[in-house]
Amino acid sequence: MTETAPTPATAAKPSKPLGMRKNGKQWHEPKKAFRPTAGLSSYEKRVKERAAMEQMKAKEKEMKAEKEEMRQQRIEAIREKRAKKEERERYEKMAEKMHRKRVERLKRKEKRNKLLNS
Repeated sequence: MTETAPTPATAAKPSKPLGMRKNGKQWHEPKKAFRPTAGLSSYEKRVKERAAMEQMKAKEKEMKAEKEEMRQQRIEAIREKRAKKEERERYEKMAEKMHRKRVERLKRKEKRNKLLNS
């Protein structure tokens, strides 16, 4: 009578059913023995994981910055468009009251002032 080693499939799964739990909480996993060294990993492995995490965080930060920059560009484009529209409407309103050539002179004068003040 020789004993054969149990196959991995039968070793992982208990052959007999465990039955009802004493406290009645059948939906919980059955408890396992406490093994304090089970989750430990080598120093090299932890260093590699840390480096990978740092790399991932840097990439995420870069992507977020890029996205924010695109958002700011869109906002700036909208602001410029609105400012141009307001200025155009203001000049049209002035053109109703004044002569066209005088409005053009005022435009040129305001542009010179803007360049000097900025």
